[in-house]
Amino acid sequence: MNTKYKDLIEQTFDFPQKEFRTENGNLFFHDINILEDLIKQYGTPLKFTYLPKISENICKTKNWFNRAIKKHNYKGSYNYSYCTKSSHFKYVLEEALKNDIHLETSSAFDIDIVKSLKNEGKLNNQAFILCNGFKRNEYITNIVDLIEDGYENCIPIIDNYEELNLLLDETTKKFKVGIRIASEEEPKFEFYTSRLGIGYKNIVSFYEREIANNSQVELKMLHFFINTGIKDNAYYWNELLKCLKVYVNLKKICPSLNSLNIGGGFPIKNSLAFDYDYEYMIDEIINQIKTACKQANVDVPNIFTEFGSFTVGESSGAIYEVLYQKKQNDREKWNMINSSFITTLPDSWAINKRFIMLPINKWNHEYERVLLGGLTCDSDDYYNSEQHVNAIYLPKYEKSSPLYIGFFNTGAYQESIGGFGGLQHCLIPHPKHILIQKNEYGEITTKIFKEQQKSKELLSILGYESK
Repeated sequence: MNTKYKDLIEQTFDFPQKEFRTENGNLFFHDINILEDLIKQYGTPLKFTYLPKISENICKTKNWFNRAIKKHNYKGSYNYSYCTKSSHFKYVLEEALKNDIHLETSSAFDIDIVKSLKNEGKLNNQAFILCNGFKRNEYITNIVDLIEDGYENCIPIIDNYEELNLLLDETTKKFKVGIRIASEEEPKFEFYTSRLGIGYKNIVSFYEREIANNSQVELKMLHFFINTGIKDNAYYWNELLKCLKVYVNLKKICPSLNSLNIGGGFPIKNSLAFDYDYEYMIDEIINQIKTACKQANVDVPNIFTEFGSFTVGESSGAIYEVLYQKKQNDREKWNMINSSFITTLPDSWAINKRFIMLPINKWNHEYERVLLGGLTCDSDDYYNSEQHVNAIYLPKYEKSSPLYIGFFNTGAYQESIGGFGGLQHCLIPHPKHILIQKNEYGEITTKIFKEQQKSKELLSILGYESK
């Protein structure tokens, strides 16, 4: 009779997988022995980032696009951009920029990051800086700083009718712009049209009225963003075709327009059953763009993508110890972790975001069905089958022998939404954070990026004087 946790996983999923395997009952992630190399050295709770995964995903995407471009004899170029809002950490930006990419910003402080990277020689003037978001005051000023500093590939993406004039009021230099399309949202959304961008029907007239006869401004890019990401469904393809109609109509009267930004990211792996054909989607996107341009007799655009979660999401994880098991009734067993889901994985609490959850050890032990609870006194601090797709099964809890669990592909948004280094719900400290890299010989190296928060840090934020 197959009653081991390992049997359950192997019978349910195609396992082992590229990034996950087991050895002697312990889980390995990208050949990292989590129990020996991380837990025994650094303890738990613990967050980690495996930096090589960032470069791996960037390189894979570039290869997929380049193959599709070659296959379809597509005359435009492909440009990979990273959305800094997914993770602003310096170690993320430095790893990503090793791969000749561009950046997409969302706020004034993003531009300060760009300036810092430029001053350190991590970013050159050839990289595109695509400035998205609703812009006022400091953001406008910082964008103008880049333009006046000679950053020719800084492209503010116009979000509303006033932004262009705000830029013109602050500089006399020539500059390039893009225009964001206010795409229609998925039918299940509470609202019909995105609050960001300018409506499909108004873009051509906006260009003719505000840009066409202004020698200071050059329109280079049309920005198309789908909030749900790039998915193989009728909604995505319909919105893309509507975008392409705007592009070809605009291109006919605007020779300088040469780029199409198909923002909206790729999905990342959120379960062992994840299945997404990236190559097919890229191939079909290239085909659709080429076909639409050929039919309209206009040149195809250079293609930009803005991948945030896909760039950084699959590089990180969180590790916890099961402290105790509470049996609240005849059916429910609560495994209590030594941290909080609300503070360390806020998307699991706020939007029922799904992550890959696996035990780190005891894969050769019998399993049981459980619920997972966090340390805070909040009733919403839990992770259950709603987030996990199916019921949660883990190796049986034994008070005399610790059980460790890991959540994987948590690298996008969780730190900033959770308030990294700031106040945490119920003053549960933010866990220690470890960076994992490979040296020139392919050997794994680790270092501490941030120690677990101390009481003194939290009390200082709250205004209490230290004694």
